[in-house]
Amino acid sequence: MLKRAVVTGIGVVTPVGNSQDDFWASLIGGKSGVGPITRFDTTGYTSKIAAEVKDFEPADYIDRKEARRMDRFTQFAVAATSMAINNARLDFEQLNRVRCGVILGCGVGGIETLEQQHKILMERGPDRISPFFVPMMISNMGSGRIAIIYGLQGFNVTTTSACASSNNAIGDAFRLIQHGQADVMITGGAEAPITPLSVAGFCAMKALSTRNDDPAGASRPFEAGRDGFVIGEGAVILVLEEMQHALNRGANILAEVTGYGATCDAYHITAPDPEGTGAARAMRLALEDAGLTPEQVDYINAHGTSTPLGDKLETLAIKEVFGAHAFELAVSSTKSMTGHLLGSAGGLEAAVCVLSITDGIIPPTINMEQPDPECDLDYVPNVARQKTVDVALSNSFGFGGHNATLLFARFNRERIGS
Repeated sequence: MLKRAVVTGIGVVTPVGNSQDDFWASLIGGKSGVGPITRFDTTGYTSKIAAEVKDFEPADYIDRKEARRMDRFTQFAVAATSMAINNARLDFEQLNRVRCGVILGCGVGGIETLEQQHKILMERGPDRISPFFVPMMISNMGSGRIAIIYGLQGFNVTTTSACASSNNAIGDAFRLIQHGQADVMITGGAEAPITPLSVAGFCAMKALSTRNDDPAGASRPFEAGRDGFVIGEGAVILVLEEMQHALNRGANILAEVTGYGATCDAYHITAPDPEGTGAARAMRLALEDAGLTPEQVDYINAHGTSTPLGDKLETLAIKEVFGAHAFELAVSSTKSMTGHLLGSAGGLEAAVCVLSITDGIIPPTINMEQPDPECDLDYVPNVARQKTVDVALSNSFGFGGHNATLLFARFNRERIGS
């Protein structure tokens, strides 16, 4: 018999807050975390805006010497993990660490370190490269560092599937617990891609919004005037536990992970399948995995990046899966406020789903001014909505055709769908 996996902790480092309370209050209040890029000179860039993490001090969470040996994405991951573990009231001294693991999602890894060290190589030569360059740059170091800090000796890996990375990470952690291979999994994602090369690359693709004169209004998923996504950074970590393990230690169970579906479009390196079939299959697989009908879903946190094609096709896929119920669902994109955290986006949006269940409130899609006839669902425009949420679905879709869907449900001993 498959075991059940529950969420017992959340930790956040995001463009809209570096604590769970600040993060959630910002989203419920419709507050944008987007502004002019401050991390480098944007002269010559077509897009000059981003959703940067503010007021983050690594030394609040990490020894200063060790922090200097970590890329920014790893610093985010370690800080968010510290918060999640405290939120879950986990004491690893009392647990079997061989059965505690880490799976993180990360799309680009230590790209800031890569750019800095390449500059040193070109200007000062190979003998000036830092001996910490490689272990700072490689994308598995977020999960590796977390394991080292807490002595977690179970399954440990980093999932890289572009913008679906965190959903795949959480889904894979869920599977390990289901199959009895872990008691506790630290999972989610971390990303720090606001760098000169990374932003220039997305500018070259014409993927980013160029609404530079209105940063807070630039990310507008499903809205007629959307012109591209806004790049973001941060880390969001969930603590997943086997249900009985959590109950035995008296943990506060926030929600249950009940379904996971993952597919590939096998269509194009960046564009989604023009019929939305891969995204639709991922949602269907997650529903089947959870034993739920489409009508039992109350809320979808959409991938909703604010790109003209992506938002239209996600809407099409939702209607294909949910039929008439698609028009009764609440669908929102918190990327309208947080920007797009790439490989960390799914972790953030999983936390939104969990908090919507615990608090009975759905964050809005802000900047909804002009309706798009091809995006005709209820996107919770501009203002948060009080609503009982028993089941929430989270979509993440990535370059390369990766699609990953997660389902979260209100925790009940008599599980919904069982």
